[in-house]
Amino acid sequence: MHTILGNCMSFSEFWTLIKVRKWGKYVITVVLFLLVFLFIGDQSILRFIHRQQEINRLEEQRDMYQQSAEQAQREIQLLHNADSLERFAREQYFMHNENEDVYLVEESEK
Repeated sequence: MHTILGNCMSFSEFWTLIKVRKWGKYVITVVLFLLVFLFIGDQSILRFIHRQQEINRLEEQRDMYQQSAEQAQREIQLLHNADSLERFAREQYFMHNENEDVYLVEESEK
């Protein structure tokens, strides 16, 4: 067979060459195995990398939520004291006594 690319061997010629050389079939087997292992299937390297990235992202979210929960627990502990409860209400909800005026001062950035 003669093509634009040069002499190409047919599949039967290729298969005969593999049979003649004992190491040829092993090389092809290893190459096929590596292709399947790296790119195809549920246990491929690409899927492993994707899953590892997903695990890392989820662990970061878990840590963030744990810190948030710990902060909420500290705030809950502070609210058991009457003075702390009053301070929290004033700072978070701008509550005040009837005889008080509340002024909000915003700091401007320079």
